[in-house]
Formats: sequence, C-alpha cells, structure tokens
Amino acid sequence: MFKDKTLLITGGTGSFGNAVMERFLMSEIKEIRIFSRDEKKQDDMRKLYKNDKLKFYLGDVRDLSSIKSAMYGVDYVFHAAALKQVPSCEFFPMEAVKTNVLGTDNVLTSAIESGVSKVICLSTDKAAYPINSMGISKAMMEKVFVAKSRNVDPNKTLICGTRYGNVMASRGSVIPLFIEQIKSGQPITITNTDMTRFLMSLNEAVELVVFAFTNAKAGDIMVQKSPSCTVEVLAKALKELFNADNDIKIIGTRHGEKLYETLLTKEEYIVAEDMGGFFRVPADTRDLNYDKYFVEGNVKLSEELEYNSHNTEILNIDEVKKKLMTLEYVRNEVKSFYGSREAAATAE
Repeated sequence: MFKDKTLLITGGTGSFGNAVMERFLMSEIKEIRIFSRDEKKQDDMRKLYKNDKLKFYLGDVRDLSSIKSAMYGVDYVFHAAALKQVPSCEFFPMEAVKTNVLGTDNVLTSAIESGVSKVICLSTDKAAYPINSMGISKAMMEKVFVAKSRNVDPNKTLICGTRYGNVMASRGSVIPLFIEQIKSGQPITITNTDMTRFLMSLNEAVELVVFAFTNAKAGDIMVQKSPSCTVEVLAKALKELFNADNDIKIIGTRHGEKLYETLLTKEEYIVAEDMGGFFRVPADTRDLNYDKYFVEGNVKLSEELEYNSHNTEILNIDEVKKKLMTLEYVRNEVKSFYGSREAAATAE
C-alpha cells in the first residue's frame, strides 16, 4: 500500500519519526519527507542514512505556509510533531496550545487542501481525563482531528488518530534518566512508588500506527493494549540488569503528573470495538440536536470501567527486565556498562 507513495512525517526527527522512517525506508515507498524545525537533527539524519528517498523540510507546524510547502504531492501524513514534556507544558501552556492544537489544525487544513489520502494524528494516554497542560492540549488535538474528519469526504482525505502510553527509552523519558543515574552512581529518583505507567516499545508504537493506517475509519482513535508496571518496579528491574546498588530516592510527584494513566475513558470503553490487541474508538456521529443528550441517557456509563495502567496487565520485575532487554538502547547500555567496568578493573 506504500508502493510508489510519498509519506510526510511531521516531527520526523523525533524518536517516533526515526522509527517510522526506518520501518519504511527499505520498502517500495517512493519518498519519505521529514518535516521539523530542528536543522541539526535533520542534518544528522541526512548524514546517517544517505538515502535518496529521504527529503528534509525545515519548518514549524505553527506556520501554515511552511507546512503547505512540504505537503504538495504527499499521499499520507503521520503527524507526530508535538510538545510532550509535562512539566514544560505546565509552565508554558500557550506554547503547548500553539504546537499541539493550532499546529494540528494547520497540518489538517494543509492536508485537506492538498488532497492527502490519509492523515494519522498521534496522541497520548495523557489526553484521557487530562489534568495537565500537555494532556489537555493533546485532548484538544483529538477533538480537532475528529471534528475535521466529519467535514471532509473520507474517500478524499481520511483523518484518524492513535493514542498510546509511554514509549520506552524515547527521548526525554524516564528510562534513559534512570540509566544515567545508575551509571553515574547517583540515587535513582522516583516520584511515587505506586505510580504506574504503560510500557510500549517504539516498534510497538509504529505497529499501532500501521494498524490504524490499515483499519481505522474517519474520526477513529485507535488504542493498543499494553502492559504496565510501577515506577519502583521499573527502577528495580534496571538496577538488576546493571547489577547496581544505587539507592532509590523518593522525590514526590512532579508538576501535572498522575498516579496512573488512562488509555480509554469510561465513555470510550462503552463504545470501543475490541479488535484483539487493539481498541477502536469510533467518532461520535451525533449532530447538534441537544435533545438527544438529555432524552437518551446511557445506564452502562456507571457500570463500565476505564482502561488504565492500574487495571491492565501489571508486570513484575522479571517481566519488566525481559521487556527492557527487547530494546536495542537498553541492551547497548548494559553491554557498554559492563565493558567499562571490566576496563576499569583491568586498569587497576
């Protein structure tokens, strides 16, 4: 389905963008356009891959004209550009709005005008029952793409989205932080021992997007079922992998953090279609006839559970270690750590 097609990845220099690009670069796809505002990372990618299929477009999703210049002739869009750091968005909420909400509207407007066949917008578990600026802005992003999907012919431009939990070892996530603390002999800083988070690898995140690309209908939000663990179990699993004796220090919950994350709200769980390893949340197709909201209630709402990181499959230390070792980043870090220890012992 990607043969001779052109794919645009917004935020293409990020962790997800790199993973998607690597997945499709060796396929029969005609062109992959990397759109981002970071010229240094673009140049690094250009030198690393040296592939004529890769084209780089410098711009910002906040600027409609810059995204329009990259959209011409594009068949598919994976919209991954976003501000994702919870504390940063708490202190600068309007920056989150400009990128995550207005930027998404710019991408969709440009895609519709250019006749792009499919647009997949990437969201986060923090958009479900959001309590922080990042989650609220991503929740609004979801509302924007669902609303846009209603007002465009899906046979011309199909707009849908994915929602997933923490991507393990992605840039700015907690696993690289814990590993750095272990390697430098510092205490491992944990916010709350009971805090749970979904665990998903970058490859699994890519698979979710590919699944959505194949199966989603206009306005759908696709969710992949994922296991979780407590932050304490994650820290202990890493300590065992590195055979480390670092202390664990409880520092308290950061700005805007939840005790657990939700992938499906109660309201979504009622209407979601279970597709095996995935859920499909269809768009609400009701119109603005408000009588329906008051006359037709739903008694199931009080009976259903949400799908969150407290009630999904929760992994123990050994299971988390096994999942961590599926990540090339963690394997390389463990290998180099033991190698540096042996070198130091030999030098002594």
